[in-house]
Amino acid sequence: MSPGDVTADDSPLKFPTDYPIKVVGRTERSFRSRIDAVVFAHTPDLTNDRVSERASGAGNFTSITYTIVARDRDHVTTLVTALVATEGVLMVI
Repeated sequence: MSPGDVTADDSPLKFPTDYPIKVVGRTERSFRSRIDAVVFAHTPDLTNDRVSERASGAGNFTSITYTIVARDRDHVTTLVTALVATEGVLMVI
């Protein structure tokens, strides 16, 4: 194990936990549906009341925040990896 590695026991997060994930991309018609498909495939129990969408001031970008119930570190890592690989995603926070 290298010095920067964190084990599940060392993590300040205790799972399951609420975990917000924000996805940012250029505003386009199909952006939300593409991102929803990825998130709901990894978190099928997510409800729409735990999702919010916001346009940038000029309307060029859209951010979507999903507050998932993360089961463990691998759940978050797998979801973020899938989101980063999704067409149109500029940033995942």
